[in-house]
Amino acid sequence: MAVKTLFVCSNCGHEERKWLGRCPECGEWSTFVEEAREEKKTVGFAGRISKGSRGTAKKTLSLSEVKETDAKSRMETGIGELDRILGGGIVPGSMVLVGGEPGVGKSTLLLQVMGRLGESCLMISGEESPRQVAMSAKRLGVSETGFRVLSETDLDIIEATILDERPEVVVVDSIQTLYSPELTGAPGGVGQVRECAARLMRLAKSEGIAIILVGHVTKDGSIAGPRVLEHMVDTVLQFEGDRFQAFRVLRALKNRFGSTNEIGVFEMTGRGMEEVEDPSAFFLSRREGAMPSGVVTVCLLEGTRPMLVEIESLVAPSPLAMPRRVANGLDNGRVNMLCAVLSRRAGLNLADQDVYVNVTGGVRVEEPAADLGVALAIASALRDRPVGKGAACFGEIGLTGDVRFVPGADRRASELIKMGFARIIRPENIEKRRKNARSGAGKDGSGERGENGLLEVKTLEEAVAVALL
Repeated sequence: MAVKTLFVCSNCGHEERKWLGRCPECGEWSTFVEEAREEKKTVGFAGRISKGSRGTAKKTLSLSEVKETDAKSRMETGIGELDRILGGGIVPGSMVLVGGEPGVGKSTLLLQVMGRLGESCLMISGEESPRQVAMSAKRLGVSETGFRVLSETDLDIIEATILDERPEVVVVDSIQTLYSPELTGAPGGVGQVRECAARLMRLAKSEGIAIILVGHVTKDGSIAGPRVLEHMVDTVLQFEGDRFQAFRVLRALKNRFGSTNEIGVFEMTGRGMEEVEDPSAFFLSRREGAMPSGVVTVCLLEGTRPMLVEIESLVAPSPLAMPRRVANGLDNGRVNMLCAVLSRRAGLNLADQDVYVNVTGGVRVEEPAADLGVALAIASALRDRPVGKGAACFGEIGLTGDVRFVPGADRRASELIKMGFARIIRPENIEKRRKNARSGAGKDGSGERGENGLLEVKTLEEAVAVALL
């Protein structure tokens, strides 16, 4: 069948035979995307389906006849952090998208994965020559493992090579460099990325070959290309972290074969990406003596792993009419909200103060359980009084000033106790209080020291009073 190209509006679906700057149907600008279509001859009257235009019927399967993919069929990469994020390893026939900023370590980690898997891997390099890939592999110590390399960007040649070589895992670095000869757009365009990803996905599903795509990111941190790219693939992994710091966090944004709450922590070294099995010990500073003001330790829960990080804050008089609110590693809107709650519910005047908040180690914190740590760090910096050595906290803060209970509180507290923290400020366990009240055991009060130095609080004002003794 002949193939023609059409330009389709990504907003309303209107089709044109040539590119237009503005869609005549919905009026949006720069929404036309090039697509390849097969021309099909229609036979019969309009509105009726004739035998000549029908496709070939396929046999359907009952769910009881479908063989499930068990854990044994997964391919372990040999990197424990990555295997845990993927749910136990790479699933045959799956498609994984790895995104991240330039220089964060995407290609380095995948080279190490191919070095562990060996001859069953094929690397499609659209950015480097085979000599450059060999130099990087030699530096990482995986040059003698036997995986194969192809430096090509033409999708037709890549498909023919994969079908001829029959590898178990294919790594494409990167999807933005590939192009389909059927489309006239430049590589990296929306139409090219979508067409190349769709053809590779059909190849992976039909042949049972696992394909890992490397994707570049835009200025706002999202993966470049059409949003449908993330919907096509089975797993989306995002590399986070400052490329000027050693630590990297690999997070699963989407996973059809495992949990999306797990993260992996790596350290970039001269030998490649090394696993960090105990990230809490790396993210906590080793200060001698008393802790300075504005520093609070928070226990986060990333999937099944408790992780301790330090939150720093600096509060200074502002020379501006609109004080600054700057957050590094946190959502800026969340910090603004906590400043408003501190001013309104805890009686702290921040109207004429610049507030700076930072998460040490280059970690990106998204969990609401860090709210209490951010608020206490700001309060400590404003009053210039340290929270104290051996103190840590966790809890979500509402607009009413309440400190709300968070999932996994007992697991967080156990991790803090194991790391040697003697004062743990946490939300009140309402269900436990109710049981104790019915049984007559204990008092229904907040801010009281419990077992192992646990301090349960109801409101942000109580938490500030308990922390800044």
